[in-house]
Amino acid sequence: MQLRGLLWAGQGWLVISLVGICIGVNAAVISITTEWLSDIKMGYCSDGWWLNQQFCCWEVEEDVSDAQGYGCASWHPWSTYTFARWIIYILWAAIFSFVSAHLVRSIAKYAAGSGISEIKCILAGFVMHGFLGFGTFFIKSVTLPMVIASGLSVGKEGPSVHVACCIGNLIAGLFSRYTKSQEKRREVLTAASAAGVAVAFGSPIGGVLFSIEEMSHVFNIQTMWRSFVCALVATVTLSAMNPFRTGKLVLFQVTYDRDWHWFEVIFYVILGIFGGLYGAFVIKFNLMVAAFRRKYLANHGVVEAVALATLTAFIGYSNRFLRIDMTESMEILFKECEGGGDYENLCQSTYQWRMVNSLFLATIIRIGLVIISYGCKVPAGIFIPSMAIGASFGRMVGIMVKAIATPGEGLFAYCQPDVPCITPGTYAFLGAAAALSGIMRITVTVVVIMFELTGALTYILPTMIVLLVTTAVGDFLGTRGIADEMIRFNGFPFLEKEDHAFNESVSRVMRSELHTLHATGLRVADVEAKLSATDVRGFPIVCADGARVLLGYIDRADLRYVLDKSSRLRGTTSETRCSFIAHDDVPSTPDLPASSSGQAIGVEEEISAEILRNTATRDVLNLSPWVNQAPLTVSPKLPLEIAMQLFKRMGPRVILVEEQGVLVGLLTVKDVLRFIAQEHAEDLALWDYQEEVDEVAEQLRSMASISSGSGLIDRARRIFGR
Repeated sequence: MQLRGLLWAGQGWLVISLVGICIGVNAAVISITTEWLSDIKMGYCSDGWWLNQQFCCWEVEEDVSDAQGYGCASWHPWSTYTFARWIIYILWAAIFSFVSAHLVRSIAKYAAGSGISEIKCILAGFVMHGFLGFGTFFIKSVTLPMVIASGLSVGKEGPSVHVACCIGNLIAGLFSRYTKSQEKRREVLTAASAAGVAVAFGSPIGGVLFSIEEMSHVFNIQTMWRSFVCALVATVTLSAMNPFRTGKLVLFQVTYDRDWHWFEVIFYVILGIFGGLYGAFVIKFNLMVAAFRRKYLANHGVVEAVALATLTAFIGYSNRFLRIDMTESMEILFKECEGGGDYENLCQSTYQWRMVNSLFLATIIRIGLVIISYGCKVPAGIFIPSMAIGASFGRMVGIMVKAIATPGEGLFAYCQPDVPCITPGTYAFLGAAAALSGIMRITVTVVVIMFELTGALTYILPTMIVLLVTTAVGDFLGTRGIADEMIRFNGFPFLEKEDHAFNESVSRVMRSELHTLHATGLRVADVEAKLSATDVRGFPIVCADGARVLLGYIDRADLRYVLDKSSRLRGTTSETRCSFIAHDDVPSTPDLPASSSGQAIGVEEEISAEILRNTATRDVLNLSPWVNQAPLTVSPKLPLEIAMQLFKRMGPRVILVEEQGVLVGLLTVKDVLRFIAQEHAEDLALWDYQEEVDEVAEQLRSMASISSGSGLIDRARRIFGR
């Protein structure tokens, strides 16, 4: 017994460790594949086609290059002519984007996008069938390197969190302890999301804080420890595989030795203001693009992805900071000039204003490309694009400050003539932090991630100053994080942490007109008619005498599944009687646990056997094992605030309202959201914004002669009942 108890207690840590190992291996494979695909657009290695440029020239010293200046003699560009290389570069980008978008559309539609918004809803109790399945995991892992290599202004860090949660869900599904408990499964998903961020940034502590600050409503101590172990195992696995052969967990990891000066706080404030403005600007216009995409481009995802990749390659090839991969660009911009960071004369004073122009153009163009690219029908994140934008802007500011710094005069009185005073690389680093905080609206997580990237305690205070200004600007402009805005845009039933409804009771919000099923007396035909006539997610089970005494609740998917199975296995007809409770006339069997997807847990044979056992010899189909006989119920007099806390902490799909055992109503998250939108005037501004979106879309439609589609306002009003 003690051994069994020990094994049971250790099963959780075993699952978490397996999840961390798999996430680390998957992240390493994706990183290696991405590097190779990114370099294949420029040329190939004669020593082995499977080698990227770095590995092809591994044994060649950095200052040695071939006669054409391509790094080493083993690395061959596709052509010696610039125009031909440009055309080939565009063709590779189009091919990668086409294959990615086609696979997503054909096999796994949930592989598109970032996935962070949906995972937040799943952790809050929302069910999305197939979103964390094997097909989504496989297609997203395969297409993500191609999307990044295509040059689209999207990142892999957000999708890495989705892939990590898919791994966590698949591994947890192998253990009965997690298939029978949704709370335990959400605990694994939370830990997996922390590991996803950890391997993306090489920051295990930052990953844990990201889960606390951004992903989960409720985060207890046990979940925190499991998240930390999962993140630690994932980063150790990634470090052991060493995908970049540099000993670093991410390509843009740097170390700063030089200290900062107090007069630089003025310029740090500028970076913070930029981060706040960037977040507000990109979120507003990206939502407008998303509305336009939904209305006019919903059936043209592949064409859109290819067009965006081609446009990005066409524009970006001429700019030295847009032509290369975004992570490689940040690696260059973060470096100190004394540490080998003189990329194409980036550190030369004679080229400084030319570099300022290039960085300014890279910043503006990248912002535009991010706005139109994020949300297209391919795996797409926004972490790294935002950091790349902040890095280019920050490096531009750093170069300008260094150019105007006159040692011993004015603000620069503390600067020595022969000692470097300004480090432009640190401005790129702080600009990246500001942009990431501005778009995601997270603070502590960014500070810790940036600290783990540099290991420089001296720059913790500047980072905090920059993020404080960024947060203040975002709060002043009323900006929400892009993940939260996408949740609202998609109409997901999700309650924010700050959502409240004081001095209201559940009876004010609940639905009173319900679709119920009688416990006995119904035929299969009656149940089928009820399913056809309604689109509700489940049915309360009440007494057949009309008194509406609550006996249980059955999920629609469970009911549909059992009816179909019983018809095929036992040949039940439309006249077969149904019973939703176990009694003397119907064989009673132990309850069969149901999963969040609505289908009974277990292999196909077990489900079939259970259905056969519950089809009585006297032609009565017993559905009681699939009925939740103890659903979550509340009193109609309960304060709505408490019901909202139940939704946030326990994640139920529905709460039944009963008074002295009699069913009087039903409450869902959408009911609460509709009530909040109707009662609070500030939330009604959403409709004005949607009207603005449609107005802009209509203008674009008339300019481009695009056929009209279904309106966003109509869908939003359907969601919230307006």
